[in-house]
Amino acid sequence: MVFYFTSNVVSPPVKLFMGLDKYENEELIKWGFPEDVWFHVDNISSAHVYLRLQKGQTLDDVHHDVLIDACQLVKANSINGNKMNNIDIVYTMWENLKKTPSMDVGQVSFHNPKQVRKMRIEKRINEIVNRLNKTKVETHPDFRAEREARDAGERQDKKKIVREQKDREKEAEKKRLEDAELKSYASLHKTENMTTTNYDDNNDSDDFM
Repeated sequence: MVFYFTSNVVSPPVKLFMGLDKYENEELIKWGFPEDVWFHVDNISSAHVYLRLQKGQTLDDVHHDVLIDACQLVKANSINGNKMNNIDIVYTMWENLKKTPSMDVGQVSFHNPKQVRKMRIEKRINEIVNRLNKTKVETHPDFRAEREARDAGERQDKKKIVREQKDREKEAEKKRLEDAELKSYASLHKTENMTTTNYDDNNDSDDFM
């Protein structure tokens, strides 16, 4: 089961989501999207909260208020973190999550710690948490099917780009050949390439009888 929340602090609103437990988190880790941003309380057990970006977006594109919403949601869903003040929330892109066979269920590390960012949360803000909880929806998605559909769509997009590039190249080559043909035709009509004659067939003579 996955819980979805709507953050309406931006327009259009964005979705935040998290797994029911560590087993759901494991599925999210395995079948996440490259566009997903992962949030967790630093060094304390908590829910894994995700924000799905649009293709091409980066962490720098995430609105500050959306970050606050995600961090408050993580804090509120941490048994110990919810009781503490001045805690750090870490977040990074899904692709930076590292999972090895020796790790416990739901546990992750990072491929590159330098790509992990932190946000200090002073305290729980009930107004934010309550607003998000009012939008809470429970679903039972097929993580693998969603990821495979996403990848299939991306492959189709890439094929379309390749086709369009080939079409542009064909059109450019066609135009090049047409221009070359026109230039060749025009050269045939240049004065220096044309011949003339002054032969008068003895019709006009300057001789006098």
